[in-house]
Amino acid sequence: MRERIVLTALAVSTFFYVTVETLPIGLLPQIADGVQVTDSSVGLLVTAYGLVVVIATIPLTRLTHRWSRRRLLATLILTAAVATTISALAPAYPTLLAGRVLAALSQAVFWAVVTPAAASLFALQSRGRAIAVLYAGSSAGPLLGVPAGTWLGQQAGWRVPFLALSVVGLAIATVIITLMPSAPPGSRHADRGTAPDRTRYRTLVVAVAVTVTGAFIAITVITPFLTGVTGVRDASISPILLIRGIAGLAGATAAGFVAERRTWHALVALTALETAALAALYAFSADPPLAIAAIAAASTALSGMVTVLGTRVLQVAPGSTDMAAAGTSTAFNVGITVGALIGSLMLTSFLRESALLATAIAAGGLATFLIEPRLAARLRPADPPTRSAVPQLAAER
Repeated sequence: MRERIVLTALAVSTFFYVTVETLPIGLLPQIADGVQVTDSSVGLLVTAYGLVVVIATIPLTRLTHRWSRRRLLATLILTAAVATTISALAPAYPTLLAGRVLAALSQAVFWAVVTPAAASLFALQSRGRAIAVLYAGSSAGPLLGVPAGTWLGQQAGWRVPFLALSVVGLAIATVIITLMPSAPPGSRHADRGTAPDRTRYRTLVVAVAVTVTGAFIAITVITPFLTGVTGVRDASISPILLIRGIAGLAGATAAGFVAERRTWHALVALTALETAALAALYAFSADPPLAIAAIAAASTALSGMVTVLGTRVLQVAPGSTDMAAAGTSTAFNVGITVGALIGSLMLTSFLRESALLATAIAAGGLATFLIEPRLAARLRPADPPTRSAVPQLAAER
């Protein structure tokens, strides 16, 4: 029961971080009026947050890799809670931006350590389901956290949801400090890869960056695409985004039942589904039911991929799983940043074509996953002869 309570707290912490990162999008006009800046300056709060995560993840994870996970996670979440309070109470834009940067620094390390921490709470054969529960929290962020925070900010002012998130962060940290088992770094089964393979890991990093880039081109333009290309009314956008969120949560949950020996197959299947869904979005962009179905399928695939990715890293990590997770987290955030940039550049003149480009890039991620076994077999050094084989080799010579 103790481990399950801690796992629940960690799942809520993923919800917490996703909501903290993306909440300014829903409250953009209110924040702009509150600190007297332009809407684009508020948009920079999300962009700068993502860039800090990309830049800081690997060096900060390396710096803190000797900390126990209980101490590290509690410190990170408390830091994010304090940073969110600073943002909520900020009298002017510079203070608000400083609070966002501090929260981003804590998130940079959080995503590198939370997956091994959750997996280490349970036996090896149960860690896939534990990771599914963990990432169900992150899938619930866009589905529940951002809409609820947006509504609360519209009713009570933009500062209130940030303060509410700070309270959530304090509660999570309290559970971790009081209930999470403490263990020296490197002492749990999730601290090292179960089948370490440097080539497979590097291929995984590249495939994730490419696939997520394609996915986020489509995600960035989803609202104008639906209204400008598909012909959906503005009033229908919220229900469609709700459908997309539910589909993502279902994908993350279902991926928890993938057997450890099937993680590569699952990543190939989910990336293929992502590519096919984006292709269908382009092909049926003028047909609302089919376009909405394609968006839901793409969300299912991406969320499922995130869950399976967590397990895959714990298998092929060539060194510590913290550093391996830091690498895939960086790749994921690079994909988000590059995809969002490309998508924003296509908003004005190439809206429908954005789905086609997203398809092509996602197909590149699929191809990278598909060549992984052949590449790993080609680059793996030959196994040394066994002791029983040595006399036979000597005789042959």
